[in-house]
Amino acid sequence: MGESEMTFESYPQEALKFQIQAYKKPKDHHVLIKTHVSFSGSPQKHPYDSNKVILIADPFSTNNLYYEFHKDDISYVEELPNLVNPDGSVIAVVRVWVKKMSVAIRCSPFI
Repeated sequence: MGESEMTFESYPQEALKFQIQAYKKPKDHHVLIKTHVSFSGSPQKHPYDSNKVILIADPFSTNNLYYEFHKDDISYVEELPNLVNPDGSVIAVVRVWVKKMSVAIRCSPFI
């Protein structure tokens, strides 16, 4: 093979998006309300457990209340308007729909 020939392995490949798009919109919103509870905030990766998600309720507040959910308990994620602080930092905000009777952690640090 000469230098001018290019193999198929060297072409760029399409990367799949899998974060928020992975959750499918429910067919009936009223059924979702009966079987799930919604929480809103800024989603973050869990520091050491890839099967969990952290949701910071109010990221710009000094009262940093957050929730910790198992990914399997989240059925649907809605994107909400982003938050912007006076410095121009943008933080994504979502509403997650968690199955009722799921075990989660609500943490409210204090001093």
